[in-house]
Amino acid sequence: MSDNNLKRSLLNTKKNGHLLASPVDISAADNFNEQYKRFINIAKTERDAVREAVRLAEAEGFRPFSRGDKLSRGDKIYRINRGKSIVFAVIGGDLSQGANIAAAHIDSPRIDLKPNPLYEDKELAYFKTHYYGGIKKYHWVNIPLELRGAVALKDGSVIDISLGGAENEPVLVITDLLIHLSQEQMKKTLAEGITGEGLNALVGSIPFKGDDGGDLVKLSVMSILNEKYGIEEADLCSAELSLVPAMDARDVGLDRSLVGSYGHDDRVCSFDALRAIIDVEAPEKTAVCILADKEEIGSEGVSGMQSGFFDTFMEDICEVYGNVPLRVCYESSFCLSGDVTAAFDPNFAQPYEALNSAKLNYGVGICKYTGSRGKSGASDASAELVAKVRRIFDEAGVLWQICELGAVDAGGGGTVAMYMANRNIDTLDAGVPVLSMHSPYEIVSKLDNFMTYKGILAIFKNA
Repeated sequence: MSDNNLKRSLLNTKKNGHLLASPVDISAADNFNEQYKRFINIAKTERDAVREAVRLAEAEGFRPFSRGDKLSRGDKIYRINRGKSIVFAVIGGDLSQGANIAAAHIDSPRIDLKPNPLYEDKELAYFKTHYYGGIKKYHWVNIPLELRGAVALKDGSVIDISLGGAENEPVLVITDLLIHLSQEQMKKTLAEGITGEGLNALVGSIPFKGDDGGDLVKLSVMSILNEKYGIEEADLCSAELSLVPAMDARDVGLDRSLVGSYGHDDRVCSFDALRAIIDVEAPEKTAVCILADKEEIGSEGVSGMQSGFFDTFMEDICEVYGNVPLRVCYESSFCLSGDVTAAFDPNFAQPYEALNSAKLNYGVGICKYTGSRGKSGASDASAELVAKVRRIFDEAGVLWQICELGAVDAGGGGTVAMYMANRNIDTLDAGVPVLSMHSPYEIVSKLDNFMTYKGILAIFKNA
């Protein structure tokens, strides 16, 4: 055997995916990412994501599933959890043989409004905010922001709010101190320069005419909201309103190889899992896609991955399709936890460990474990499970790489994987590498995005 053949045989010599992918895959990746950009421009909150996921799925034959509904092989069903998470299934064989599951999350870091948000100071009106998830607060000043969410009224009705996304609509802005007066601010650390209580969004400056006293700018703003949505200030205490970047997804790079957008973490993997569950046909095992909420704050609550919603859905389909005990289904199931991973950034090389970091354009990133420091908070998948996924990906022509989130003591992060593994479901993390993760404008590779979809589809077909 020649030295070159021996090297290829024994050493891990992965290359940039654009040097390996077929022209068919490159073209398919471009088309796939056009679909993805349309999705992520709409799905800027978890409520938006659920609505758009339902629209896409129903167009392909999915129907709502209620407890007790009869099921047959090939049925395509879904169930919504309180408007903020959703699970899909394509019914396959006997559930005693388990299910193939893709789990991702549709919440992203953002700026939420406080329960009493609206106030006036020196004839300017503002919204008080409380940030959601892990952010660098200085990222969120001086950028255009949309107002998205819902207001629940006492009569039980819910009013959807979307303001700032259309070209002719106004945006909101969190202002920063001008450089000319920033001598003291510039002495502070990045974490201290902008504080959480300083993330106040400017919402108006014209006082209401025809009234006396204070808070006339606040009154003017509230009158605009009342006229447009029929709400009063007291209604804001039962609202879920968020500020998200008023920027659409765009191609990045002169070669258009990348996509920049808000919310890649983790709506990119959510879209990949959604498209895979839509596209799978007659799977041998039942295919399940769960798009959960609240991952960015620990997967807690009724719409998070730790809630009983997923178990209830799975138990319901197990009962009507073969009367299989849920524990029997789980112990034979497999879950691919689709969440993004950190892409190596040469501009900030120090906190990475280059040999074990994901690279853009090298395919879906497999993470045997996440967590922090000594693997704290991780689901450490078995060697056998990693080998199984390697085989499935290779046979399906999926470009993949294995990686960690960063250097051992540099920090860390988690996914929903451990909550699926705690259910006695074999679980492995795999997802799209991201630059500038948790910023208002993240970067992913088109090829990596497509390969993640292709990998999840292969799992649904073959695991």
